[in-house]
This record gives sequence, structure tokens and C-alpha cells, in this order.
Amino acid sequence: MRLIDQPHHDGSPLYVSTARPALGETVTLRVRVPAASRVREVWLRGTPDGEPRFLPVRHHEGEWWVIHYEVRNPVTNYRFYFLREEGEPVWLTAAGIVAGDLTDATDFRLVAYDAPAEWMTDAIVYQIFPDRYARSTSAGTLDKDDLPDWALPREWDLDEVIGRGPGTAEQFFGGDLDGVVEHLDHIQALGVNTVYLTPIFPARSNHRYDASTFDVVDPLLGGDDALRRLAEAVHARGMRLIGDITTNHCGDAHEWFRAAAEDPNSPEREMFYFGPDYGLADGDYESWNGVKSLPKLNWGSTLTRERMIGVLRKWLHAPDGSPLLDGWRVDVANMTGRRADENRTHEVAALLRREIVAVRPDAMLVAEHMHDSTGDVDRDGWQGTMNYGGFTRPIWTWLCEPDTPNDYFFGTPGGVPRRTAESVLDTVHSFGGRMSWRTLVHSWNPLDSHDSARMRTVAGTRERHLVAVALQMTMPGTPMVFAGDEFGLTGWNGENSRTPMPWNRASDQDQETLSAYKSLVRLRTEQPALRRGGLRWVYAAADTLAFLRESPEETLLVVARRAAGEALDLGVGGAGEALGRAARSAVSVNLYGGADLVAGVVPAATGPDVQVWRLA
Repeated sequence: MRLIDQPHHDGSPLYVSTARPALGETVTLRVRVPAASRVREVWLRGTPDGEPRFLPVRHHEGEWWVIHYEVRNPVTNYRFYFLREEGEPVWLTAAGIVAGDLTDATDFRLVAYDAPAEWMTDAIVYQIFPDRYARSTSAGTLDKDDLPDWALPREWDLDEVIGRGPGTAEQFFGGDLDGVVEHLDHIQALGVNTVYLTPIFPARSNHRYDASTFDVVDPLLGGDDALRRLAEAVHARGMRLIGDITTNHCGDAHEWFRAAAEDPNSPEREMFYFGPDYGLADGDYESWNGVKSLPKLNWGSTLTRERMIGVLRKWLHAPDGSPLLDGWRVDVANMTGRRADENRTHEVAALLRREIVAVRPDAMLVAEHMHDSTGDVDRDGWQGTMNYGGFTRPIWTWLCEPDTPNDYFFGTPGGVPRRTAESVLDTVHSFGGRMSWRTLVHSWNPLDSHDSARMRTVAGTRERHLVAVALQMTMPGTPMVFAGDEFGLTGWNGENSRTPMPWNRASDQDQETLSAYKSLVRLRTEQPALRRGGLRWVYAAADTLAFLRESPEETLLVVARRAAGEALDLGVGGAGEALGRAARSAVSVNLYGGADLVAGVVPAATGPDVQVWRLA
């Protein structure tokens, strides 16, 4: 499917004069209209104050048409309407070219709410599951007598991780925060700049999503002082540190819940959902997905709001005022504030963002969504999401091993379906087209996480795994690397994927994969177009995906293949004079992959492969 001749627009600087508009500001919008699309008139359709309005877009020069447009509402929608020399008119929205009428759901959006911190645009996130990352040299050996009653001690380099059944939440390998400090050289050498820790508060599990308090750091991780040492070491290297908070629930051993459960007249009772008042049996309470160890917080309670705001604000600074965490990843954000006929999710998101930004204007607030986050973003709440729906899942379906079991695919029956490049593009458009460009680029793009199978297991081979990594580092959005992926670690579900890092297991360190990760992270870091440029699709057909990352200064061509393929003329030479000259000239520079782009023709590939060229 050749796409290069289609009109194009996105929210990047080449097409929109500012990603941080103020309400009432006039923004310059540019749309690229190749001559091959045979368009004679271009109109912008907006909906100021909810009323459709058409405005003429003026031809500027060559392929470019330009209009100046007022940011009338906090979220200002618009789309383009093309009258062609032949054939029916078509729309251009964030989901692509569409013939026939459609809802406003995929309109382009200008967002006038306070923008995320500037540093987030350049972030590359490294996820650490503390129990499995590193045990500090001063920690000594694990002794059952020194552990809480729930913990099942395991040997770091000897015991296999339990992936299902008894012991999954209790197996304890003993990683701590000082162990992370001792391996910051590895993290920095990888090239990432943002460290994200899954929960660090005391709990009755190795994952710590069932916190028993939010007031202290788990002593098993080294306590408050260990977090301070880690924060100081991370910040000294110019990196950021992100925490993980459960706004939807706490643990059944949490001091708030114990007070509520033991005394119906306690102030904490209103923080949870107990008994007949909420359609539950006497003594029963609402919990996450019916898991009774995770009682659900009631955000209709003033006390819940006050206490959770205090938690989020407390850990942004140490008592002496020095920075600790630089923001939060919000666990189960999609369920926070939602229960039956209650829906306070956006209200909670806006409250939390307002409160943490008041303390740290540069703080990150990213929401976990395992499916469709598009209804909860583009307001004054979450700054982005974990883009499982619009990135992880389509990449898996394109690069998976055939007949991959359904354990791997987030519980979807029938296994991971193996789909074509055209299907991948449809899914990327379906999700990305329903959020603003600003939200898209500040959302995390994980290939996997502590909640999923590992990408290496899904892909089945190093070669396909590295194609996935290349897409992660070259597509819009914030790359999120799960610790151990850089060594090619495997895992068939979330629990099984939480493998202790192989610091002393050379046989589990795939050095070729590690080298590729370093090269691809460096490529993203060194090429501004990969972090801040637009995304213009060139080609999608079965085993091949090709796209441009465009900025005012440069254009990069990315070609990814999941299998061997013949030489391919993508048609970039006919996509406009400037691009055609660049693609067919001798000045095209290969930035990754090592192949030459000769006269605009991508050379044949002998297997899964990614090539990146600078065209101009």
C-alpha cells in the first residue's frame, strides 16, 4: 500500500507552529498536499464552541497549504477537506484519509491546557522491578529469619521464577535500591535518561502493589535513606527518577484499610466501599477485580483525596527540599474513580496533576491503561499513557512467532494473531487518531513490561526482537525499556518475565542484543527528528513498514521488514521535488543498518531488517 502521495498533517513543528498554545492564541497550520493527490481546493473544518465551520486554506508554495487558526476552546478540533480534480472529496483527520463522513473522534487537536514539562519530550524510560534488579553488595545473603512471614526466599542466579500458581507473589529475590545505585553505570551506558521504579512501599508481596503504608519506603529495599541515595545518584547523572503509585487501591494490610475494617465509625471508613450502602453484603468491600487483598479507594471521599494528594506530593522532595521523585506512573489509572454509576476518573486526574505540578512544575504524570486510554487524555489530567493499545499490541501482532500462545497477549483468547503491516497501520491510526499529537508523543511505548510476556519470547528470534526495538526508538512516543530486554531475557507472562538481572550469568547476556540497544538508543538521542519530528507513512505491505520522521531541519526514512524481501522502490522520488531530490541523490546518509539507498530504491533484505537514512 503506497501512501507517499497522500496529503499529510500532524502536530509536529513542521506542521503546527506551537505545541503549547494559549487559549485565544492564533496558530499557523500547514498541510502537505502532493501534486499526485490532484487536489484543487483545501478547506479546514473546525468546531469552535461545538459549531461546525469551514475556512479556506490558502496555497502557499509547492506542496504546502497554510491557514492561521484560533485556539478557541481548551481542546480545539479541526480536520481538512479536499476537493479533488477528479473523484469524490475526502477528509484528512489524525487517522488518515477518509472518504465519506465520520465523527469528530479522530479530528486533529490543539490542546491549550498546561503542557507537559519540556524534558519529557526527550525522555527514554527504563523500567525497574526492584526485587529483581540488583541486590546490593552490603545486603549479604537472604535469611528467612530476617524476612517477613509472607516472603519465600529465592536464590538470585539459581532459582527459576515461578510464572503461575502458589508462590508467584511471595517469591523473594531481595533486590534493593542501593543495588540500583551500584548499576547506574550500566543504565547510563545504555543511553536511557529516566529510571522508573515499580512500587517501593512496604507490602505483603514482591510486586508491592498492595501497599501497607505510603508513609515510608520499604525497609527491605533500604528504606527512606536508600531512596534518597538513589535519587541523588540519578540526578547527579542528569537523569530523572519516576515512582509508581496505586491510586485505585491499597493493600488489605494498609493502615487506612485496617482502621476502616475494624471500626465502622472510623474516619477512614468513608475511604472505601463497605457493605449494603454500595450493594455489597454485610462485611464485604469493593476490591480490584474481586481480589480481596486490594481494597478499592473511594474517591468520593474528601479524606481519600487529602491523604493521596499528601502521598504524591511528599515523595517529590526530600525533607531538606532536594528532589526525590520527578513524577509518577499511575497504576490502574483507567479504574481510578470508576465504580458502577460513579465516574470520577477525569476529576481525579485533574486534581492530582494540579496538586503535584503546584509542588514540582516539571513533574511527570503518566497513566497506566492496558487497552483504550483515548477517552481519558487530552484534558488537564494525565499527560500521557502507557500506549499498549496503539503501540505494543500492533507491534506484537506484526513481529510475533507464528502460533504464539494466548498467555502472551494480555488475556486475549486464541493467542497472538499474526497480522500484516496494513493491519498494524490501521491499529496505530485507530488509537493515535483519537488523541492529540501532544499526548501521543508524551505517552510511553513499551514493547513489554512487568505485566506482560517479554518481547524476545513473543518475537521468537533476536532479529525480529531488534526490528521491534528499532520501531520503538524511531516512532513517536516515549520509549520504555523493561530492564533485562537489553540482554534478550525471555518470559511467557508477566510473572515469568520478572527475571532477576543476569549480572553474574554471562550465558544470559546476549551481547549482540545489548549492542543493538545501545546503538538504537543513541540514534534516537542524536537525531532530533526521532524525538520531535512528525510521522508520515510511506508504505505498508505484508512484511514491510516504511515511514518518514520529518522536522524543519531534516527528514529521516525508516524501513522495517519482518522477513527477507526484494529491493523496493517506495515511490519517495515522486512525493514532491525536495523529497525526490533527497531520496535519489548521493547525499542520503545511512544512520542505522548499513545499506545504501541508491536512486531512492531500498535494497533487498535477507531477513528481518531495519534501515534508517537521513534524506536531507
